[in-house]
Amino acid sequence: MKKKTQQEEGSFLEEEKKRLLAMSRLEAELRAGGYRLIAGVDEAGRGPLAGPVVAAAAVIPPGIFIPYLNDSKKLTASQRSSVYQKILALKIPYGIGQASVGEIDRLNILGASRLAMMRAVRNLPVQPDFLLIDGYAWPGIELPHRGVIGGDGLSVSIAAASILAKVTRDQLMIELDRAFPGYGFAKHKGYPTAEHYAALARFGPTPLHRRSFNLHLQLPLEPEAGRSLEVKDRIP
Repeated sequence: MKKKTQQEEGSFLEEEKKRLLAMSRLEAELRAGGYRLIAGVDEAGRGPLAGPVVAAAAVIPPGIFIPYLNDSKKLTASQRSSVYQKILALKIPYGIGQASVGEIDRLNILGASRLAMMRAVRNLPVQPDFLLIDGYAWPGIELPHRGVIGGDGLSVSIAAASILAKVTRDQLMIELDRAFPGYGFAKHKGYPTAEHYAALARFGPTPLHRRSFNLHLQLPLEPEAGRSLEVKDRIP
């Protein structure tokens, strides 16, 4: 990749400041209304066939400028990692929450995602006085809040939460790949890829797989001849 000249870098940073200022509009309006600690909330991992759903909540103080901060889906893995490290270096207050595979199967993925998001809020090191939630809000949230459709591209707080959740979950799936070799979790992170389906057809499901996603209807889960379905009976 060609390195930017000093002039190009300056122009890029000016454009980034304008973009991020526009993405701070929701937070600015809430601060003008008297709110001070505004947490963005988002999740990662609703679509995979395996692994937990992970959520994050983040409070971006006014005046913080993080180049490339955006919806995690619009960034490369390298860009997400870079922004993630900047969030940590700036000591941005954040919390992480998870819902397990068992909770996903019991509650359904929507209910489990909401549970993970509320756990992330509870794990914040500060007490927020307003929540900006990616997507639709739901009844029972005690704090003042607002659902924002496409919020990870419209709010710096939600964008930060989306990156924190995505990078955290990706790191977790890389670790789980070592516990459950042969499924490619480090590569596809549990998402429904051809490689993942092939591994399921060959080896059968692990305890990481979401039975409520009706895997048996998506492909024949017959294990490879001579290999037991009991790939692992627990997560270390």
